[in-house]
Amino acid sequence: MSQMLKSSGAMGAATLASRVLGMVREILYARFMGAGPVAGAFTMAFMIPNLFRRLLGEGALTAAFIPIFKEKQITAGEAEMWRSANAVISGLIIAASAIIGLVLIAISVVLALDTPVTQVSANPLEIATGTSAQFGLARTGWLSGDTRLMLQLLQVMFPYMLLVCVAAIFMGMLNARGHFFVPAMGTTVLNIIMISAVLWLAPQFGQKLETQIFGLAIGVLVAGVAQALYLVPTLRREGFHYQWVPPWGNETVQEVVRKMVPGMMGVAAFQFNVLFNNSIAFALDPQIVASFGYAVRLMELPQGVFGVSLATFLLPTLAGLAAEKKFTEFRATLGQALGYLALGNLIASVLLTVLAQPIVRLLFERGEFDVIDTQRSSFALACLAPGLIAFSMVNILARAFYALGDTKTPMKISTVCLILNVVLTFWLIVPFAEGGLGIANTLSAGCNVWLLFYALRRKLRHLDLAKLKREMLGMTGAAIVAGEVAWLVNSAWERSIGHASLMEKLAAVFLPLGVASLVYGLILLWLKVPQAQDFFQLLRQKVKLGKRRDNSR
Repeated sequence: MSQMLKSSGAMGAATLASRVLGMVREILYARFMGAGPVAGAFTMAFMIPNLFRRLLGEGALTAAFIPIFKEKQITAGEAEMWRSANAVISGLIIAASAIIGLVLIAISVVLALDTPVTQVSANPLEIATGTSAQFGLARTGWLSGDTRLMLQLLQVMFPYMLLVCVAAIFMGMLNARGHFFVPAMGTTVLNIIMISAVLWLAPQFGQKLETQIFGLAIGVLVAGVAQALYLVPTLRREGFHYQWVPPWGNETVQEVVRKMVPGMMGVAAFQFNVLFNNSIAFALDPQIVASFGYAVRLMELPQGVFGVSLATFLLPTLAGLAAEKKFTEFRATLGQALGYLALGNLIASVLLTVLAQPIVRLLFERGEFDVIDTQRSSFALACLAPGLIAFSMVNILARAFYALGDTKTPMKISTVCLILNVVLTFWLIVPFAEGGLGIANTLSAGCNVWLLFYALRRKLRHLDLAKLKREMLGMTGAAIVAGEVAWLVNSAWERSIGHASLMEKLAAVFLPLGVASLVYGLILLWLKVPQAQDFFQLLRQKVKLGKRRDNSR
């Protein structure tokens, strides 16, 4: 049984728990603020520190540092490995703090220039708590009300970027030391705090949604602190103790920066695309941002369980193989990861596309989230879901390049695809609104995968993926048949029963989903697809282990 499947499976279970809690958070967000302009402002503001997290934390920095971290462990010993880690963390704190300071100053200047201080306060916390006597008066500034609210929320939330960057590098270090489950549970802590914020903290910020939304923003900051602190005890047991190490002139920091800068757009291509697209959409209609944001959250559930889990396991594994010049094993491990990724993401992509409307209706349609919001978000999801496997493959293929010490190639490819994505967005967003964002992301992600495969094949001379292509052909056919089954079952349910009650909404999703998944699994076993056989063998082992434990009690 593949160690990859076991390790990424354990991490996938933790990621699934975190993503389920994240989905609970989004359900509560939808009930609380719907998909209107205020929700669009919050989504846009929260997206920006998350982009910097991808760039400086779990994205380019982690991708550049973890291979060096593993190499230090092998060649220089643990003392030098921890010293290098402290130098990188010290540099991260300095860089992130400088960025936060510059952004907060820039926002303050923009808000001050927009409206006279005597007319409307620019302090978001003062506005949120209702202590600003001028809040709500007419103003003559050049910013729209939605843009101003977004900037005020960003003022509160942007320091979150430093907290999650530190948490991300802690998680990368633990992954490199063989810990996958505990780091993956860190986002569970984050989601619990954010859920508490929407249930308890936000109502303390007045009666209007425009002021209550600042309670969610403060909850984001508290959640960032809690996630970072949660990881510290496990790191200390591994031997890590943070000490200030000046990053200036440090050899490891210099090497990380050299590899990180071109890689910023490599690993974070999807996040760049989302930010650019949503900036265009926010200027056109803030509700597009909110509707598309809910679709992205639904996509992140299977992407996190299958794609992110495998990619996280893969980086230190491939880095170790590359350091030891074991390129045959490198190719085999990469192919195995792509096969396992396809096994889960192909069926998830098809079912999210076919069942987009009943899924969105079940999860979000309540409170401030109405029928029109369901139609808009489900359309965005149906256009975005076909690109699920491409989004996940970009993560895995980019990590293969980083393990080989090449950060420039993914950057160049991502730049091309980013330009393509922006062009497609301008072309598609007016006629298709949030659906145009989904189509643009799907097409550009497919192009990104094709170019990464082409470049990696040239770099390694060959990839030995002929067998994988045949297996993926079988998986694709099985997923299409399963999708047709899901559509037929859902259509029959809607014609005969409908979705008036909660139980009927649940059945409209889980009945076709369960039947389609069963059909998918049976077809794969009939075709003797190795990835499916590995998965079911692992399930049988877990069941047998559980029975032994029960019998021993």
